[in-house]
Amino acid sequence: MKRITIYFTAGLFLLGIATSCKKSTSQSSSKTGMAYNNKLNGGFEVNNKIKAGPGPGLIAIEGGTFVMGGSLSQDLGYEFDNVRRRVTVASFYMDETEVANVDWLEYLYWIKRNYPVDAEYYYNALPDTLVWRQALSYNEPYVNNYLRHPAFQDYPVVGISWEQANEYCVWRTDRVNEEILRKGGYLLDYKTLAGGGKGAVAPATTTTKEPFNTDIYLNGQFRGEGIDGKKMKKDLNPNSAVSGAATGKAGPVRPVRLEDGILKQPYRLPTEAEFEYAALSLAGNTEYENIADGRIYPWNGLGVRSPKKRTQGMIYANFKRGNGDNMGTGGYLNDKADITAPVRYYIPNDFGLYNMAGNVSEWTADVYRKLSFEDFADFNPYRGNEFVNKRLTDKEKGLYAKDKYGRPIKDPAPSPKKQKWSELQGNTAVVDSSALAGKPYKPDFRGFKDSVNSSLYGTTTLVNDRSRVYKGGSWNDRAYWLNPATRRFMQQDESSAEIGFRSAMTLVGSPEIISQGKPQFSKYKSKAKSK
Repeated sequence: MKRITIYFTAGLFLLGIATSCKKSTSQSSSKTGMAYNNKLNGGFEVNNKIKAGPGPGLIAIEGGTFVMGGSLSQDLGYEFDNVRRRVTVASFYMDETEVANVDWLEYLYWIKRNYPVDAEYYYNALPDTLVWRQALSYNEPYVNNYLRHPAFQDYPVVGISWEQANEYCVWRTDRVNEEILRKGGYLLDYKTLAGGGKGAVAPATTTTKEPFNTDIYLNGQFRGEGIDGKKMKKDLNPNSAVSGAATGKAGPVRPVRLEDGILKQPYRLPTEAEFEYAALSLAGNTEYENIADGRIYPWNGLGVRSPKKRTQGMIYANFKRGNGDNMGTGGYLNDKADITAPVRYYIPNDFGLYNMAGNVSEWTADVYRKLSFEDFADFNPYRGNEFVNKRLTDKEKGLYAKDKYGRPIKDPAPSPKKQKWSELQGNTAVVDSSALAGKPYKPDFRGFKDSVNSSLYGTTTLVNDRSRVYKGGSWNDRAYWLNPATRRFMQQDESSAEIGFRSAMTLVGSPEIISQGKPQFSKYKSKAKSK
């Protein structure tokens, strides 16, 4: 089996941060001729173009075209819900492993530390450990031990609803970006923040300071004494009134902007198409756009056992071989797992991803529809769009309204296009062109081009706008469900002992991950000099 493993080292990751801060001092505008990064002509800042690396825990997945649903040769349930469709998935990042118990405990600890009196917040983040209970099975030890006992710390977290998984992704985004900013000196470092460094301030508490939020920070609403770091960026805008005296810098300073390329994109759940594409990892069988062998699992071959001499007969994934056979025979446990297994157990696929089949099924971002494959777009296919805008508390200054946890409040988008200034200020009514045609704008597209009648939910259908797709097969599933094309659904507020998740992140810039050794056009360089 040909294997392609793509890794971004810590050194490369740090290099991405360093180069993103470097100014293009020698450049000037090709349209106006004005120099960039010159405080004397207005101070328009332009950084060198970079390709940002992945966030912690992620691996780069080079996108491309594939046949969604194409790896499934038999529809054993006769659902007819994965009609083959050729699509293109953009390059993205994906977690190397499923989110583990220790990762979730870190999340719970952060909540308890920052919101010690908010019992509701902590309770809502707790996994439902009662998913282990069965009427005729003695699983009670897992109820008490699976999440918290150190023996299970590297096992995938389960009992997590789709909604909880999304909340975790939001929290993870903020913690990763906060870590980048504090380590870089753009925010106050942790030692000083805790009262142990030079120029120490009082330790932050929930009554005096809100936790960091990426959107609020980028909007300039996370500033001030006890927040700003010692290495904030100089502001080249001559009209800036924000002094850098508190940071020891002469002249005005500013927080990091999106244009600096320092902050990471949001963590999120992968789409159904991204999960299926990453699980198949056909890049390992591809040369010059020719796919040598197709796959029905994340590995080559038609079976689930290793053909290699040293590991011959061993099972590639954690699943249920048959009734009453979860792990093999005592004395020779074939898959070595009775329930779940550690997140780095078994061999990774050709993208370097572990357990993309078996162990636990995984949530995806998509809303389930039987005929989604016939409806969705052929580029980055996804069903589940609910377009929102961040609520403004001061429309003149563009300040976001915040909830009690310091996060921006989001409302359904009122219009399919950019509003006029008068509409944004509320001086005139929003003019919806679609409403003029008798179809008022609705920002919820989960049921777009769909015939499902939500009023019949529970009567003639179990599908509605809260039905979410999960894929990958679990420790308690037969081999059929290990095929990446199989799909099932569950309500987004429900959970199971057989379902976990992993995060993904959008890749910005060029989609090519590795260009070395591939044919490339040479960059055109003009030898003419302007006078």
